[in-house]
Amino acid sequence: MEFITEKDRIYATDAAGNVVAEVDFPTADGVSTIDHTFVDPSLRGEGIAGKLVKLAADKILSEGNKIAARCSYAVAWFKRHPEYPVDCSGPVACRIDRRRKNHNSQDSKS
Repeated sequence: MEFITEKDRIYATDAAGNVVAEVDFPTADGVSTIDHTFVDPSLRGEGIAGKLVKLAADKILSEGNKIAARCSYAVAWFKRHPEYPVDCSGPVACRIDRRRKNHNSQDSKS
């Protein structure tokens, strides 16, 4: 799989040009925050998300920036790769499953 690198994003597309894998890492004040990873379900289990996070981390460090992670996958990846200096102290961003039924507000009241 060939990855395309942009300023704050690394991604791959299929033959039709659809994004099938990506990692986003916006940068502010010398800190690049990995806040989103995505791998198409058809490609899961092939280690692609890990490759994306590693590519992002290497790019961030090569540019002299610090790494922060808010994406739950990236936070877990960095825990398994302590050789990368990273700040995972902030809130972890989670993907919301929009298909889930809304909870009745009455149910959550005490």
